Parts: sequence; C-alpha cells; structure tokens
Amino acid sequence: MGHIQEASRLGKFSWAMFDWANQPYFTVITTFIFAPYFTSTVVGDPVEGQAYWAYTQAIAGVMIALLSPVLGSIADAGGPRKPWIFAFVIICAISSMSLWAAVPAQETGLIWILVAIIAGTIAVEFSLVFNNAMLPSLTTRERMGTLSGFGWGLGYLGGLVALFIVLLGFSFPEVTWFDLDKTAHEHDRMTGPLAGFWFILFVLPMMFFTPDSKPSGLGKSESIKHGIGSLIQTLKTLKDYKNVVFFLIARMFYNDGILALIGFSGIYAAGLFGWTTTTLGIFGILINVFAIAGSFIGGWLDDKMGSKPTIVISVLGLAFASMGVLSIGNGEVLFGIPAAMPVEGGAMLSSPAEIVFMCFAFVMGIFFGPAQAASRTLVARLSPPEKMTEFFGLFALSGKATAFVAPALIGVVTSITGQQRPAMMVILVLLLIGAALMSFVREER
Repeated sequence: MGHIQEASRLGKFSWAMFDWANQPYFTVITTFIFAPYFTSTVVGDPVEGQAYWAYTQAIAGVMIALLSPVLGSIADAGGPRKPWIFAFVIICAISSMSLWAAVPAQETGLIWILVAIIAGTIAVEFSLVFNNAMLPSLTTRERMGTLSGFGWGLGYLGGLVALFIVLLGFSFPEVTWFDLDKTAHEHDRMTGPLAGFWFILFVLPMMFFTPDSKPSGLGKSESIKHGIGSLIQTLKTLKDYKNVVFFLIARMFYNDGILALIGFSGIYAAGLFGWTTTTLGIFGILINVFAIAGSFIGGWLDDKMGSKPTIVISVLGLAFASMGVLSIGNGEVLFGIPAAMPVEGGAMLSSPAEIVFMCFAFVMGIFFGPAQAASRTLVARLSPPEKMTEFFGLFALSGKATAFVAPALIGVVTSITGQQRPAMMVILVLLLIGAALMSFVREER
C-alpha cells in the first residue's frame, strides 16, 4: 500500500464522526426503544410483533448480503464514495422520520411502517460499506487501528448521548421537551425523527472535510458494467484471496455470536430478573460506557499488536463473559453458588445475582468494540487497494449472510428446552468456532 498522503486531523475526525452520526439508528430504533415499542404496542400482540420485527430484519439482511458486494464494486470502478453515502443517509433519515406515524395498536398502514424499517436498515448498512472503504485512504497502514477504534468509540458515545436525550428529554419528565403526549406514545415515536435528523446533521462534517477518491472518468453505466464484471472476476478468483476468505468465514461465526449476545443478553436479564424498560435502559447505558473505553483502548492495541490478536483476545473475552452469563440461573451464580435474586420493592440492580450478571455484562461491553473495530481494520489491511469497497461489500455480506442462523438456533433451542438459559450455549459455541477459525488467518505486519 506504501505511504499514502494522510488526511488532515479534521478530515480524519470528520470521517470518525460518521459512526457518531449513524449509531442512534441502531441504539434507539433497532435495539432499546423503538423496537420494543413496535413489537409490544404498535402491533398490539408481543408474539406477533416480534415475528413482524424478525421478518423486517430478515428481508433487510438478505438485501444487504446480496447487494453490498455489487454496490461496492461499482463504487470502486467509479471512484468517489461520498455521493453514495449521502444518498443512503437521506433514504435512512426519511425512513426514520416516517416512524413517527407508528401509533399504538395500528390498524391501517402497518405495512408502510414495516417498509420504512426495512428501507432504513438497508440504507444505513449500505452507507457503512462505503464509509468503511474510505478508511485506508485517510491514514497510514500502521495507524488504521487507532482511527477505526476511535470511530467505533465515538459511535458508542453517540448512541449513549441519544439514549440520554430519549430518556431525560422524552420519557422520564412529566413535561417533556416537546410537550409529548405519553398516552399516544409520542415519546417512543419521537425516536424516529430524532435518529433521522441526527444522521443528516452529523454526516455533514464528513461531506465537507473528509477527502474522497478521485473520479475514475467512467460514466455511470460504464461504472456499473465495470463494477459487476470486476466482482464476478473476484468471485471466480477467490482462491487467490484465501487469507481474506478465511477471515470472512471466521467473522461470520463470531459476528453472529456478538450480535446475538448484544440482542439476547438484555432479553435474558429481563426474563430472569423481571427488569423494567427503565432498568434495561440503564443497563444499556452502563454497557455503552464500558464499550466506549474498550473501543479506544482496542484501537491502540490494534496498531501495537495487530488486528488479528486484538480480534482473538476480544472474541475469547466475549466467550468468557457469555459463559459467565450462562452460569447464572434462578437463585444461583457460577453454576451452583447460591445468590439472592431481586425482591419486590428492592433497590435497582442491587441483588447479588444481578451484581454478578452486571460484572459479566461489563466484560462484554469492554470487548464488543475492539472485536468489531479491529475486524474493520483487518479487511482494510488484507484487501487489494483497488478493490477496497468491493471487499467491504463482501465484509457486509459475511456480517449478514448467516445473521439469521444465531436467532434461529436460539429460537429452536428455547422452544425445545422451554428455557431461556440453554440458548446462551448457542452464542458461546459460535464465538469459540470464530476464534478457532482465526488461527488460519495470516496478518502481515
């Protein structure tokens, strides 16, 4: 790759701000606030609601997996990435803002809410493909880990700030900032416009200050033809890129485990301890604080030790944490040590069983960021420069192609056993397989 002309500090910071810009979509819409509101209140039946939500994520996942590599190769052929990013940001923002229309027990127009969720999810993921591909052109190979980790940490921080705005500005106070009608769930619906407006506002620094690739001189239709031809060629010659392929397969397993761990640990705690939305929100905030610190430290480690060791240590750390969560049952921790459970009217997060759970959750928080930020850096380090966005498209594919497997396995195991706890075994196994497969990946230092 040689020594590249580094972007200015403002250019690099503005690029990292993209993670801050997109994170509220994931934090307040697809994880903590809007998703639970949609499944339980908009649809009106939590079981049916959860099924609908799962379908939206599955449809979006298939589209992302199929189209990411194609769009990536077209962008590589054409040159600049920012026009693509801006187009997808606008689609995601409009989709987010339209979620305001999701009213409780919605009878008509539910299909449009589902369409908005699918469109928003696809658009935010596509924007990430193009943003990730800019990383190697902004800094030297030796400093990519620090920049990637910094961006990831800023993302967690952005999610945290958005969560505070939702809880303190919309949910908790009697008189909210916008005089929202809580009986009409306006405080839950407001998360859509918030995430949409936030995305547009905070993507602007990157649009103005981050340098982009030069145009290749190809017209639109030529770029598309050239891009698709290039992708077909890459797929035919994947045996020449064995290292990247091994990595993408390993990531398929551990990433499925990580996403399931993020999605399932809160559900498990809510079921086991009877946590309310408020407790879950505080749990989310606390984990995010540890994730911010983990991302910044992980980025520094990534450049010091290499991306591969950073990923392996983080995935094994997450496996240890999931083993810890697995060890907690009703009235016991660490596979059999008696521990009191929360009691009616007791202080929040204060019972011995909850405290042990929180300790393992904080370990999870520390390792989430480095595992994901170092994965982004490793693709940048292993991919041929001229096919960067294409390989980030394949990276998105490896993150989505089997993303339905973990939730499906968890569903099956939960149904067969009639318990939530054995499902945590699925997550542990996925993480361990991913860590083991990383031994086949070579990282040139």
